[in-house]
Amino acid sequence: MQDTSSNRPLPVWLLGLTLLPLSATAQQAGEDAATLDTVTVTGQAATKTDTPFIETPQAVSVISREDIEEKGAQTVQRATNYIPGVFSNQIGASNRYDYIVLRGFSDGSINNTFLDGLKLMGDSGSYSSMVIDPYFLESIEVVKGPASVLYGRASPGGLVAMQSKRPEFDTEREIQLGVGTNDQRSAAFDITGPLDDEHRVAYRLIGLGQAANTQFGPVEEERYAIAPSLTWDISNDTSLTLQAYLQKDPEGGYHSGLPFEGTVESRNGVKIDNEFFEGEEDFEKFERTQRQFGYEFDHRFNDDLTFRQRARYLNSDVELQQVYAYGWASDTELVRYASGGKEDLQAWTVDNQLEARLATGAVEHTLLFGADYQQRENDVTWDSGSAGNLDVTNPQYGSDVLITYTDNQTRELSQTGVYLQDQMTLDNWHLVLGLRNDWVDIENTNHTLGTRSELDDTQVSGRAGLLYHFDNGVAPYLSYSTSFTPNATTDENGDLLEPTEGEQVEAGLKYQPAGTQDRYSIALFHITQENVSTKDPNESFYRAVGEIESQGVELESHTQLTDNLSLQASYTYTDVTYVETEDDTEGNTANQVPRHQASVWVNYGFDRGSLAGLETGLGVRHYADIWVDEANTETLPDYTLVDAMLGYDFSQVGLEGVSARVNVHNLLDKEYVASCYDINYCYFGEERNVMATVSYNF
Repeated sequence: MQDTSSNRPLPVWLLGLTLLPLSATAQQAGEDAATLDTVTVTGQAATKTDTPFIETPQAVSVISREDIEEKGAQTVQRATNYIPGVFSNQIGASNRYDYIVLRGFSDGSINNTFLDGLKLMGDSGSYSSMVIDPYFLESIEVVKGPASVLYGRASPGGLVAMQSKRPEFDTEREIQLGVGTNDQRSAAFDITGPLDDEHRVAYRLIGLGQAANTQFGPVEEERYAIAPSLTWDISNDTSLTLQAYLQKDPEGGYHSGLPFEGTVESRNGVKIDNEFFEGEEDFEKFERTQRQFGYEFDHRFNDDLTFRQRARYLNSDVELQQVYAYGWASDTELVRYASGGKEDLQAWTVDNQLEARLATGAVEHTLLFGADYQQRENDVTWDSGSAGNLDVTNPQYGSDVLITYTDNQTRELSQTGVYLQDQMTLDNWHLVLGLRNDWVDIENTNHTLGTRSELDDTQVSGRAGLLYHFDNGVAPYLSYSTSFTPNATTDENGDLLEPTEGEQVEAGLKYQPAGTQDRYSIALFHITQENVSTKDPNESFYRAVGEIESQGVELESHTQLTDNLSLQASYTYTDVTYVETEDDTEGNTANQVPRHQASVWVNYGFDRGSLAGLETGLGVRHYADIWVDEANTETLPDYTLVDAMLGYDFSQVGLEGVSARVNVHNLLDKEYVASCYDINYCYFGEERNVMATVSYNF
C-alpha cells in the first residue's frame, strides 16, 4: 500500500493564504472604483430566478462562452476542468459521456446534467445518457450541493446547468474550421439575426460536424449535430422560443479500463502502453442518435408577476457492442468479456413557474411557485458473453465473440413535483426558503424473466439559506439543503433499491469588489448520503452500500489583474468516507475522488505594438490522493497537467473577422492513469491533444 501521509487536510487558514494576494489586489481595485456600481454577475440554476452571484447563499461557478473557447473544451466535462469541487477525469481520456463528479459524488452523468432548466432525461443503469456538444452552449453553471428543492431527483453533489445559445436580434455569423492531432477535423457554423424589420422574430441555426481517431488503436469519434431555434416576441410582455437539437454520433470513442497491475504498476516486468486496445475492431461499436424538441414561453403580467413554461420531448437510440478486459488470465494474458445493447428511449419534461415580487413591510419577497413533470420510457435489449484471452505482449486480434445471454426490459419512470421558494431581502440580509414535494413512480419490466419491479415513492425536499451582503462587497452565508434520487436499478433479486437521500450543511464567504466582475469565494460543506447504490462492472445487478459522508472546502478566484491580464485559480479539499456499509469498506475513503485538487489559468492579451492581437493562455491542474478501490488497497500516483492556448486576431493585419486559436491539452504529454473504478478497471488519461481552429465572423 502506498504512503498516504499527504492525505492530512490543510488548515483552513493556510488555504486562505493561496488567494490572499489576489484578494489584496481586488481590494485595491475596489477602493479605486468606490464610486462605481458593482457589475452584476447573475445565474439562474441555483434559484431559477435572476439572482446575483454575491446574493446566492450557495456555491456556484459560472463557465462562460469565452471560457469554453479560451480553454478549447470539446466536451462539457472538459469545460469543468478548472472548476473547484468538480472532478472531470473519472473515465480518463473517454469522451463518450459527460462524467462529472461533484463534491465526491458520481452518478454516471445521469442525474446532474440539465439543459435550459430541464433535466436531460437519461436512464441510470443503461447506456442511454445524453450529451450536448459545447459549441451549442452559451454558458454552463455548476451548482454545488443538493438542489432537489427546485429540480426533484438530483445528485447531492450538485448539478451542471447548461444554457443553449439563443436567437439574437443583431445579425451575427460565424464559420469555424478545425484540425488537430489524432486526425481531428471539424467544421461548424453559427448564424443568427432578425427575420423581420420590426425585430419581433429572430432565428438561430447552428451546425457542427467533427471526427477524430483516438489514442486507443482503431477506435474513432464522430459527431454531426444541428440546432435550429426561433424566438418570437409576440408583444413587449410575451415571448415564445422554439428549439430543436439533433445529434448523431456514428462513433462513440473509447470507454474501457485495464487492471491496476499492468497500467499503474508493471506486472512481471510488463507495462501496458497508454494507447493499448484490448477489444475487437470488427465487433467494436457505439452509435447514438438524439432528437430533442422544445419550447420556452414567457409572459409578464406586470412588473411584479411573470409566468414561464419550459417543455421538451426527447428521443434517443443507442446501439453498443464491446469486448473488454476483466483481470488477468496469466502473466501476460487478459481475460475478456463481451457486452452489447440496443436501447430506444423516449421522454417528456415540462416545468411551469410563476414568479411574483412583493413587499411585506420592509421585507421584499421574490416568490417562485412551480410545478413540473418528467416521464421516461426506455426499451432495452442487453447482450453479454465472452471473447478469447488477449496477450498484451503480442496481441492477436480476430477472436470469435460468443454471446451467451440476452435480456429484454422496459424501464419506466414518472415524476411530478410542486415547489415553493421565497427569496427575502431586508436591507443587506438575504434569506432563501424552499420546500418541494415529489411523487415518483418507477416500473421495470423484465420480459426475459417475466418479472416486474415497482417503486411508488413520495419525497419532501427543502432548503434554507441566509446571507449578509456588506457594503464593501463581502458576503458570508450559511445554508441547509436536501436531495433525493429514486433508484431505477435493481438488486440481485430483481427488486428496486430504496431511494438515495442526501442532506448538506454549507458555510461560505463571497467577495465581489465594486465596479468589477472579479469574484472570490470559499465554501465549507458537509454532505451525508444514504442508500447509495453501486455496481460491480462484471455483475448485472446493483448493491446498496449504506451511508457516505462527504466534507471539504473549495476556494475559487476570478481576477482581472490588469486590462490585459486575467487569472482564474481554485483549490479543493474533499474527504469522502463510507460511514456505514454491509461489507468491509466501512471507514474507508471513496475512490475516484481526489482528496486535493488545485488549478490555475492565466490569460494575457496584447493590445499594442507588433504583438497587438496576440492572446496567450497557460493552465496547470494538479490531482492528488486518489484511491484505486473501495477497499483502499492502493492510491494512484499524483499527477499534474499543463494546458496552453495561443490565439491571434487577424483583423490587426487587415483580415476583418478572421481569428485563429491553438489549444493544447496535456502540453508535456504526461502519461498517467486518471482514475480507477476498482483494481481491475483503471483509465488512462488523455495524451497530448493539439487542436487548431480558424474562425470567420461576418
